[in-house]
Amino acid sequence: MTRAFRLHARPGLARASAPPRPDQARLRAWAGAGLVVGSLLTLPAVLPAAWLAQAVSQATDGRLQLAEAEGSWWNGSALPLLTGGPGSRDAAVLPSRLHWRLGLHWNGLSLTLSQPCCAAQPFTVRWLAGWRQNRIEVQTAPGGALGQWPAAWLSGLGAPWNTLRPDGQLRLSSQGLVLTLQGGALSVQGLAQAELMQVSSRLVPLDSLGSYRLQLSGQAGGPARLNLQTLEGALQLQGQGEWRGGRLRFQGQAQAAPGQEPVLNNLLNIIGRRQGARSIISIG
Repeated sequence: MTRAFRLHARPGLARASAPPRPDQARLRAWAGAGLVVGSLLTLPAVLPAAWLAQAVSQATDGRLQLAEAEGSWWNGSALPLLTGGPGSRDAAVLPSRLHWRLGLHWNGLSLTLSQPCCAAQPFTVRWLAGWRQNRIEVQTAPGGALGQWPAAWLSGLGAPWNTLRPDGQLRLSSQGLVLTLQGGALSVQGLAQAELMQVSSRLVPLDSLGSYRLQLSGQAGGPARLNLQTLEGALQLQGQGEWRGGRLRFQGQAQAAPGQEPVLNNLLNIIGRRQGARSIISIG
């Protein structure tokens, strides 16, 4: 005779091994995803500003540093410091703190900067992320001014600025400036401009060498063009260049205004390769 045996599982064990219902599994998945996304959004808000300062220093090989950083990653301030990079003893700091505010958007980030001494009108740099391209847009107040800084700040970058020891004012501005990175190639649209006004140098016994303008301009589908011109002064600078495929090529020259050759001779030897009365400047 065959006996039949029945196995009875204890109720507690049966409930523990039962798989979750589909709706419960979905709820748990959404809760986990929400926790991860929430952590990613809130974590930078509590990160100290010193972490951002360290990231900036690493990205610029130590040439731009944010000293005495205060606040958070998203909202903070620091003293901008220029240095000559690793191993350099040159450094120059501005007397006013740079304030920043980072904003998170559905398609990228925005960075708003202001500085009481030099950039009293805030300006914003926006990064727009795309599937095949990334864009950086510079948004300024009417007129396009970014700010005005003492030219002596450049001495912190080391050679040749630490030798020239420039004095004067550095003005930066832009109009509709957009940088686009697509397929590893960087293109420029709009205008970026740097002006050195009433520049002097400890190497030359003149109150002013002159005033100069450097412009970077570009249009969609074409290379960015660089133009250097002299607005006025004893030292005459001029040149043209092109930025194509991530490479800069520039050809320029420097020479003394009539009657200023003797006093500018040593400076012309430093600026570039001498060719008679001119000094040749070549990059790329």
